[in-house]
Amino acid sequence: MQISTPIAALSEDMKSWRRQIHSRPEIAFQETGTAAFVADLLRSFGVDTHTGIGRTGVVGVIDGEGGPGPTIALRADMDALPIHEEGRPVYRSVHHGLFHGCGHDGHTAILLGAAKLLAGHRRFKGRVVLVFQPAEEIVKGSQAMLDDQLLERFPFDEIYGLHNHPQLEPGKIGVRVGSQLAAVDFFSIEIHGTGSHGGTPHCSVDPIAIGALLVSALQTVVSRSIDPLDSAVLSICQFIAGATANVIPDRASLQGTTRALSPMARERVHRRLREICEGVALSHGCTIDLDISHGTPPTINAEAPARCVVEAAGTVVGAENVLTDVEPLMAGDDVARFLEARPGCYFFLGQGGRMCHHPEYDFNDDVAPIGVAIFDEIVRLRLGA
Repeated sequence: MQISTPIAALSEDMKSWRRQIHSRPEIAFQETGTAAFVADLLRSFGVDTHTGIGRTGVVGVIDGEGGPGPTIALRADMDALPIHEEGRPVYRSVHHGLFHGCGHDGHTAILLGAAKLLAGHRRFKGRVVLVFQPAEEIVKGSQAMLDDQLLERFPFDEIYGLHNHPQLEPGKIGVRVGSQLAAVDFFSIEIHGTGSHGGTPHCSVDPIAIGALLVSALQTVVSRSIDPLDSAVLSICQFIAGATANVIPDRASLQGTTRALSPMARERVHRRLREICEGVALSHGCTIDLDISHGTPPTINAEAPARCVVEAAGTVVGAENVLTDVEPLMAGDDVARFLEARPGCYFFLGQGGRMCHHPEYDFNDDVAPIGVAIFDEIVRLRLGA
């Protein structure tokens, strides 16, 4: 593994920054303290710093000393989760019920480390834009920054980001061309029937029976409507109906989520969801209201940026430690909206340990220098550093 002396020297700084952020977690669009901490550090590095982008986002701009050239963006997410931390590090959360359980504290520390390194040497052409994004956990932060004219105010040609991956051991990097993460959407179904006494079910239009039929019918969406060589998920995670044991209610509600690795599969899952709800409503004489809440599109890596990450990561950790066809995950990340707007690549940084969102999860500080080294190498490759 090749970690340069300047990057290794940042290790203790990044550990300190990360643990300060960890101890004071802030959830989506409430990252005011985190944003102020980030902005203060960026200014201390000599980085041109802009706050309030997408409400609580921060953008830093570093111009190279090598003359005109392309602009690339490096992105990190900053928000925490509404989960109670059960681990007991000395830097554990002081905000009860809030917790950096997905490693965004580590991602932010890595990008701060890259900022300090790049601002210190500036041996590249063009410009690096640092995007510290809020509200990833509710998949709304990237769109908020785009709506706030991110691309118009800080135009860039490509964007790169990372996420820690506990299922990969430290020193491993996972990346692929194409879909790295799934589109994530949510749906709610309200069934409006006719209530009745439990002893006179023939007088009802039973929303529980109709809901049970829907649960069964919707299981065929993926198995019978999606190409088995593509990937999609439809999960019903909530079914609420009735309040007493001898009354058939007049309504029932179902809620769930869909995931898809391709835009085509995503659209087909949604279409079949609508068609099945319409058909069941018609055949059972009830009304069914379906609402599909679009979360985030699939995270799709463009070929040239992905190849750049493979080369950069190979230089840092060795080509044998770069998994170039890592399995995509059916989780999502709204970095996808940036990747819809501009080509780029999002890669996995192996870290081991507990899975993300586990109450005893903690980011592995030892892998932060790897993330900085890969970002630095990407800048060298793309901007001739």
